[in-house]
Amino acid sequence: MKGLKIAVLLVFSGVLFGTAQAQTTDGLGVGIILGEPTGLGLKKWLGNDRAIDAGVAWSFSENESLHVHVDYLFHRFDVLTAAVPGRLPVHFGIGGRLKFKDDDEKKKRNSDDNLIGIRVPLGVSYLFASAPIDLFAEIVPVLDVAPDTDFDLNAAIGVRYYF
Repeated sequence: MKGLKIAVLLVFSGVLFGTAQAQTTDGLGVGIILGEPTGLGLKKWLGNDRAIDAGVAWSFSENESLHVHVDYLFHRFDVLTAAVPGRLPVHFGIGGRLKFKDDDEKKKRNSDDNLIGIRVPLGVSYLFASAPIDLFAEIVPVLDVAPDTDFDLNAAIGVRYYF
């Protein structure tokens, strides 16, 4: 099963980083996510208020395992105003999560099966006016739908640099 995890990680990373090299002038952000999960994150703007957000990270909830997610986000720039130069959009959206089974000997929630879930991210970002950087915080309810139905919660902060 470790081979499958590595293969999926390499394919996912190759697709995302290949896109990053081809579209560096179109608003692609690369950065880190700290929290649940913790790892690498990407954000590709599709327009003025829409983006695709993805992460390859390590999940620490219930047990430790590889977590991969992709979200489609909508941004509202008129909800909050920044007290300093820059923009403060609120974002919300929908996405999916794959959390790989834990090969640990302890019997925990996903020790025997991979988890597939639906994510509903809610958050806020600060887009600097004079630098291609954003800071973000989000809370993400997750409804796992396979192999069984269960509720989970992700929450993280992060930073991205835009090319």
